[in-house]
Amino acid sequence: MSHLKTVLEAYVAQGKLPDELAQNLYRFYESYVAAIQKNGYTEAYADEMVSQLAHEAARQIEAPFHFQPYHQRILEPFDYYHYGIKLFKPLIDMKLSKVRGLAQVDQIDRYLKAGDNVILFANHQTEPDPQVISILLENSHPQLAGEMVFIAGHRVTTDPLAVPFSKGRNLLCIYSKKHIEDPPELKANKLLHNQRTLKKMGELLDQGGICIYVAPSGGRDRLNAEGKIEVAPFDPQSIDLFFLLAQKASKTTHFFPLALSTFHLLPPPSSVEKQIGERRHANSIPTYLFFGKEIIAKDIPQDPSFSKHENRLKRAQFIWNLVYQDYLQLPSSFC
Repeated sequence: MSHLKTVLEAYVAQGKLPDELAQNLYRFYESYVAAIQKNGYTEAYADEMVSQLAHEAARQIEAPFHFQPYHQRILEPFDYYHYGIKLFKPLIDMKLSKVRGLAQVDQIDRYLKAGDNVILFANHQTEPDPQVISILLENSHPQLAGEMVFIAGHRVTTDPLAVPFSKGRNLLCIYSKKHIEDPPELKANKLLHNQRTLKKMGELLDQGGICIYVAPSGGRDRLNAEGKIEVAPFDPQSIDLFFLLAQKASKTTHFFPLALSTFHLLPPPSSVEKQIGERRHANSIPTYLFFGKEIIAKDIPQDPSFSKHENRLKRAQFIWNLVYQDYLQLPSSFC
């Protein structure tokens, strides 16, 4: 019997973990062991990493960690940032993984060092996308990857198996439109929380030197009816909001598209789930990033004969297409 199995049985017996969550965690462990062994890691390594995850999940259930609108990564007394790296790096085929657009990453770095801001409009495919970005940039731009701020939905700040990784990232926490009215009695509190988050975001942009990753789709890409990955469409209101915040800021903000191909590393459920506690199955794959060329305002379509709503739609479609065209140039993660 693995050490993890003993740990999980003890937590369930003590009432520290629900049985279903413990079972899901062990199934994740089984897939994780098989995946990391392809990259030369041992079962003992997997046992150590996933046992720590079990400990963190039990801790979260016993005493939930509440994320502020702006959460800064926790590095001590426990380093959640590097724990996330250590857990997910063994899954990635580093020999085949690649970052395209490093010239753009260099430009982003120069903008930030000059005190300007950068907002990345990106697609989103797996829970550990922030960790993948850090892993693929750790040799060329470790500071940029570590200090990047991610727009985070409520799932990654409430699911006991996601919280440990969220603790290790800089987050602006927000409730997406998909979940703002569930349950209805909490809608007012969620709206107030979102207002506080937007206020903090404005303050950060005023300070300058911040890089924000946002997935304007509001969620992860999923498989369509034919079993192919679809890059989810971008929400026009989300795009507009970030342009508005950038215009109000006292420091210049630059926009870049970012395409990620990470889907099969930890595939999302086939549909959006309201309940917390999705099953997770790990695979060993190469992962890819493509930092596209800067989005220039004059290139964004704007037709004076169109309504404000129509121009919003065209703007969101234009930016989505920039990400999508870069995404199409990335090698397939899975055959």
